[in-house]
Amino acid sequence: MNSNSANNKRIAKNTLLLYFRMLLLMVVSLYTSRVVLNALGVEDFGIYNVVGGVVAMFSVISGSLSAAISRFITFELGRGDGAGLKKTFSAAVTIQLILSLVIVVLIETAGVWFLNAKMTIPADRLAAANWVLQFSIVTFVINLVSVPYNATIIAHERMSAFAYISIFEAAGKLAIAFLIMASPVDRLVFYAILMCAVAVSVRLMYGRYCKKHFSECTYRFNWDKELLKRMFGFAGWNFIGASSSVLRDQGGNIVINLFAGPSVNAARGIAFQVNNAITGFVQNFMTALNPQITKSYASGDREYMMTLIYQGARLSFYMLLLLSLPVLANTHYVLSLWLKTVPEHAVLFVQLTLLFAMSESISNPLVTAMLATGRIRNYQIVVGGLQMMNLPVSYVLLRYGCIPETVLIVAVCISQCCLAARLLMLRGMIGLSVRKYLRNVYANIISVTVVAAVVPFAVALRMEETFISFIIVTCVALCCSFLSVFYIGCNRRERDFVKAKAKSVIRKITNK
Repeated sequence: MNSNSANNKRIAKNTLLLYFRMLLLMVVSLYTSRVVLNALGVEDFGIYNVVGGVVAMFSVISGSLSAAISRFITFELGRGDGAGLKKTFSAAVTIQLILSLVIVVLIETAGVWFLNAKMTIPADRLAAANWVLQFSIVTFVINLVSVPYNATIIAHERMSAFAYISIFEAAGKLAIAFLIMASPVDRLVFYAILMCAVAVSVRLMYGRYCKKHFSECTYRFNWDKELLKRMFGFAGWNFIGASSSVLRDQGGNIVINLFAGPSVNAARGIAFQVNNAITGFVQNFMTALNPQITKSYASGDREYMMTLIYQGARLSFYMLLLLSLPVLANTHYVLSLWLKTVPEHAVLFVQLTLLFAMSESISNPLVTAMLATGRIRNYQIVVGGLQMMNLPVSYVLLRYGCIPETVLIVAVCISQCCLAARLLMLRGMIGLSVRKYLRNVYANIISVTVVAAVVPFAVALRMEETFISFIIVTCVALCCSFLSVFYIGCNRRERDFVKAKAKSVIRKITNK
C-alpha cells in the first residue's frame, strides 16, 4: 500500500512537470502556427503538412519497433535487471540505426515518386515541396534515433528532463516564427530547414542528459540474437497496430489531398494543431502513468494495474472534456481569434478531431496493458485489422462525393469498434472485467458528458459571437464540466480526496 501510494505521488509529480512542458509548448505552438500560416499562406502551409505526412507514412515501420523498445526497457527496469537493461538499450540503438537506413532508402525512392507523380501540388511549388521532403526525412531520422533515449527517460520516470529541455525547444520554435519573415530563400524551404535544426539540437540535448544520468545509456554494438529475435517478434505483430494508426492519420490526410487539394489539408493541419495542444495534457498524463502500468504487470501486482487502467481511462477523458468543451462550444470564434485567416472546413475538422481524441482517450490505458503482456499477436490482428479499414472506407466515401470531414467521422466510428474489441481481447489476456469497465468507465463518462454539455451548448446557440459571449460560454462550460465530473464522475472516496486537498491548499494560502 505504501509502495502504491508513493507510485501515485510520483505519477502526480511527473504529470505536473509534463503539464508545465505542455503549457509552454502549447502557447508557443498556437502563436507560431498563426504566424507561420500567415507567413506561408494557406497553400504552402497545407503543402508542408501533407508532405510531412508522406514521411510520417513510413513511421509505420518505425512505430512498431519504437513501441517494442519502450516496452522492453520499462519491463527490464520493472524487473530490476541492470545487465538486461544495458543489453536492451544497446540492442535498441542498433535496431534504430539499421531502421533509419532502410527508411531513408524507401522514402528517397517510393516517397519521392509518390510526391512528384501522384500528389496534388501546384507545379510552381513542386521544387519547394521536394526540399521540404528532404528536410522532413532528416528530422524524422533524428527523432527515430532518439527513441531509445526518450524511452529510458520515461522508464526511469525522470519527467523533469522533458520539462527543462522543452524550454529550449519552445524558444527555438518561437525564434522560427520571427526568422521566417526574414527568410533569405523560399519561405517554405527555410521553415523546413529551421524545424530540422531545432529537432537536431533537441536530440543532442536528450542524448547528453541520458549519458550523464543513466549508466545503461552508453552504446555498445550488441547483436544478441535471442534478444533481437524477441524484440523483432514483438515489433512484427505490433507493426499491424502501428501501420493502421499511421494509415488512418497520414493516409487520411493524403486522401483528402487527392480529392480536395492542399487548401483543405491546411484546414486539417489547423485542426490537428488545436488537437495536439489539448490532447497533449492527456498524453502527458499517460506518459507519467504508462511506466507504472508496465512495471506493475512485470512485478505481478495485477490489482494495482487494474486500478490504474480504470482510473487512467476516466481521468484521461475528464481532462479532455474539461479542455475540449469550451472549444467545441466556441469553435468558430476561437479560430477567428487565433487566426487572421480561418481556412474553409477548419471548424468542423476541429470539432471532429476533438471528438475522435475523446473517443481514443479511454483506450490508452488498455493499449499500455496489452503491450505490457508481450502477447500481442491475436490482439493486433483483430484491433489492427479494424483500424486499417479507416483508409479504404474513407477513400470510397470521398470518391463517391462525401465531404472531406467524412475521414474523421469514419475514424470516430471505427474507434468505438476498436474499443469493444480491446475489451473482449483483454478479458482473456489480463483478466479484465468487461462489465466492470463498462460500468465504472464507459457509462460513467457518457453520463458526465451529457450533463456537462447541455447547458453550454444551449447558451452558445442563444448568443451572438462576441468576446463577451465567448467568455460567458467558456465559464459556463468549465463550471458544468467540473461539477459533472466531481459529482457524477467521481466516487465518494475521490470526492473526499479532492476536498481534503482543496482545504489543505486554502489553509496554506490563508496562513500566509
